Amino acid sequence: MVSAPATAVLVHSPYLGPASLRPLAGALAASGHPVLLPDLRVTVNAAPVHQRLIGVFADAVEDSPVGDELVLVGHSGAGPLLPAFADALEAPVTGLVFLDAELPTPGRSWRDGADAERMAHYKAIAREGLMPRWDRWFAPEALSAMVPDVRLLEEIVGEAPEVPLAFLKEPRPTVAWRGPCGYLRLSDAHRADAAAARELGWPVRELAAHHLAAASAPAEVAAPLAELVARLSRR
Repeated sequence: MVSAPATAVLVHSPYLGPASLRPLAGALAASGHPVLLPDLRVTVNAAPVHQRLIGVFADAVEDSPVGDELVLVGHSGAGPLLPAFADALEAPVTGLVFLDAELPTPGRSWRDGADAERMAHYKAIAREGLMPRWDRWFAPEALSAMVPDVRLLEEIVGEAPEVPLAFLKEPRPTVAWRGPCGYLRLSDAHRADAAAARELGWPVRELAAHHLAAASAPAEVAAPLAELVARLSRR
């Protein structure tokens, strides 16, 4: 008897919404891979963001009809929280995939690993303790080059929340994960993360794409992602 494939639980960045991963979810589903894409936006509008994210994520997954095996896939800033997300679930998690994401830094905040100039910039652009929406960190032409579909880009931009500046100062959860992990790099910005993952012995796949390729080139991202999910879910 052939067992059902693991469900890929796609976790969007705290700075974006599910629209950034919805095309990827569709590509996976079209290929016969079970997929779940929770909407976590409501959790990032007030501190403590980490704890709120984890609680809402666990409720969303536990309330969904998922399979017997889960592989969590965290995009961008969701990556460091994957071990805590897995720990919060009653359902068995067999692997974690970091999708163009930062790696976990248990007990350390984003600010702890950032240069002072970058943190000062975010403080300068924050208003009433909230950072501008993610799309406003870049020139409009940079985003349209990554996502040329105007309607899709409008949907992604429309979902982007204003995240509290305090999120950058919150220590990340000190949760240990001893299960298998994989890494799928999409952009040059995460070359160091992919290299670190390879040094840890993780399977690593790399595409010559960009950070939002899950939205604009979902089929190209779905193929190596499905392979990683299958590899991490094998018993």
